[in-house]
Amino acid sequence: MPASSLLHQRLAAQLAQRTAAGTLRQLKLSAPGLVDFSSNDYLGLSRRPAVLAALHQALHEAAGSTGARLLTGNSAAAETLETHLAQFHHAEAALLFNSGYTANLGFFSAVPRRGDTILYDEASHASVKEGIRASFATAYSFRHNDLADLERKLQRATGAVFVAVESLYSMDGDMAPLPELAAFCQQHGLYLVVDEAHSNGLYGPAGEGLVVELGLENQVFARILTFGKALGSQGAAIAGPAVLRDYLLNFSRPFIYTTALPPLTIAALTAVYVLLPDLAAERQHLFALSDYLKSTLNAVPGLQVPLNSHVIHPVFFTGNPGPAAVRELAEKAQQAGFDVRAIVAPTVPAGTERLRLITHSFNTAAEIDSLARALNEN
Repeated sequence: MPASSLLHQRLAAQLAQRTAAGTLRQLKLSAPGLVDFSSNDYLGLSRRPAVLAALHQALHEAAGSTGARLLTGNSAAAETLETHLAQFHHAEAALLFNSGYTANLGFFSAVPRRGDTILYDEASHASVKEGIRASFATAYSFRHNDLADLERKLQRATGAVFVAVESLYSMDGDMAPLPELAAFCQQHGLYLVVDEAHSNGLYGPAGEGLVVELGLENQVFARILTFGKALGSQGAAIAGPAVLRDYLLNFSRPFIYTTALPPLTIAALTAVYVLLPDLAAERQHLFALSDYLKSTLNAVPGLQVPLNSHVIHPVFFTGNPGPAAVRELAEKAQQAGFDVRAIVAPTVPAGTERLRLITHSFNTAAEIDSLARALNEN
């Protein structure tokens, strides 16, 4: 196909628009030795010796699962892990998916049917919105964490009504008002679906997630439990009633037609779930550092970190300098030795560009002090 084709020109023009706006995405390798304020590996589990040992042992099994779960990709280890996941997260059953993205896609494209309604928080993950697009149900967004707007949108709803939220939101770091949402859904006979991508492993007595910490597991229809954040691995599971697991196994195309997770991942996840109950001290240290980062950066002139952020911290700037300036500041922070990333449109709405800082159990107060000095200097 010649480079002068109309399609080539169209693609190049769209990329040029992104470049001009300062929002062009590009792959980038992290420089070695940077202090991590960017990854989702909240508890450092991706590097834990026990997890690495489990991976090493699984190397003698097979490089891949060889097929979808319904064909040759099933294993006793996968089924044992699902049984443990259900028990650990206080659910009747759980079903593994290859990522949080495919779990959301698999749920929302299969469970809500034509004539049903999905009401979703406007700040929900892209994967939730992608799953909704693949559904034949009608969908309406409601303003972020706004139950009054949710109630207004409910007036348009028909059929089975699903309310989709995240327990901990990935860009703003704030929490959904889960007790109020659960009570609202109970009152109106709605099905609450909670994405626990960024809270799984961090909240609850043993890291079971925010739903369990709040005692709401019997009021939530389904939970999406992602393993690529605090658990330091990959994959996800949907936890809920046994009938939901059986239904997804039969009707969720992203599950049915995807090669199963490899033995290495199953082994790593099994090892991680053994560790989680004993990480209370790491979780408390992480939460203390999270509070310290907010207070420290809010003392830097020109910076503002919302006080309701948890673990994930958006850093906004006085005067809204625009995406290019925010990216430049992130690069200067990296040059100073800190892995800090800029988040710009279209990932977040234009005009809300920010640095996105993540605290980890392996970070220190001294590292936060040094980061604050680097940002202040630049």
